[in-house]
Amino acid sequence: MPTDPIDAVLGGLLVHQFDTWLTGALRRSRRVTLALVYAGPPGDSAATVLRAVATAADRVRGQRLTVVVLAEDPGLPARLAPLAAGLPAEVTVHPVPGAPDRLPVVLKAAGAAGAPLLTALSDPTGETLDGPAGRGLLAAATSGRPADLLLASGTGRAGGAVEAGTARAAVSRFPLVAEVETVPVGDAPPWLFALGTNSDRNLEAFKDGIWRAGAAAGLRHRDVDGTPRDLDAEPDPSALSDLLRAELDRCGPRTVTELRRHVLTGTPYRAVDALRALTALLDAGTVTRSPADGRLAGDVIVHPAPGDTGVHSRR
Repeated sequence: MPTDPIDAVLGGLLVHQFDTWLTGALRRSRRVTLALVYAGPPGDSAATVLRAVATAADRVRGQRLTVVVLAEDPGLPARLAPLAAGLPAEVTVHPVPGAPDRLPVVLKAAGAAGAPLLTALSDPTGETLDGPAGRGLLAAATSGRPADLLLASGTGRAGGAVEAGTARAAVSRFPLVAEVETVPVGDAPPWLFALGTNSDRNLEAFKDGIWRAGAAAGLRHRDVDGTPRDLDAEPDPSALSDLLRAELDRCGPRTVTELRRHVLTGTPYRAVDALRALTALLDAGTVTRSPADGRLAGDVIVHPAPGDTGVHSRR
């Protein structure tokens, strides 16, 4: 088991994201590429992902999955060779020692152009995407059809909020963006985990994965008001309920689908948390719905309750 909680979170998140991404990617194309890029040693997360790839052997039969692992670790090929040897013929693994700026050349050599691509970049200092080399890396990571980009960006500093403007700018190129800032226990620095994608399904998987892996590692997340909160299986819905009611006050009635999307892209919370918060608001009579009965499906319209003051406090 990884001793570094961030490495454990990254490994768990990557496994969960890969599982969801692979299903959609193989529906689009018979060849897909997963690129794991590390600004430094890969820790245990690369090996964790390759073990997950082995369990997906039946799903890639008759198709082609290429896994690129690029890390500043000269011993990378030898360390990953035993795992790569056990993978089916449909899976090709390219362990490449080197800096992240080699990604454009590595992806070209792997024949990744024009097919689905999931790139994950682990950047402990948060500086890899800065400058011309970073722009080249980003161009390569967004060259897939379609492309998904998962970023894990640290700051190297203990305490305080994450300053990851470049990481946020990178994922902002995508139609859908989600992010969660983790707040480790003790003096460890915070990390920003972010995903850029064009798939609602992949977006939901990212949020589910970071909450699951973060909770297992004992991490917390920074809420929209800056408050550190536990990554729980079922968080207290009160804070999110206030956010959703405030959104309805600003924008008027919205569908459940629109509110779920707002939660996924505008808060650290998951889609399932949005449904719990909406249920709490409905039970309290703070909002109403149309139709009034039935399942809380995506096309249900949620309205602010007539006569409600619209004043809400964060707890």
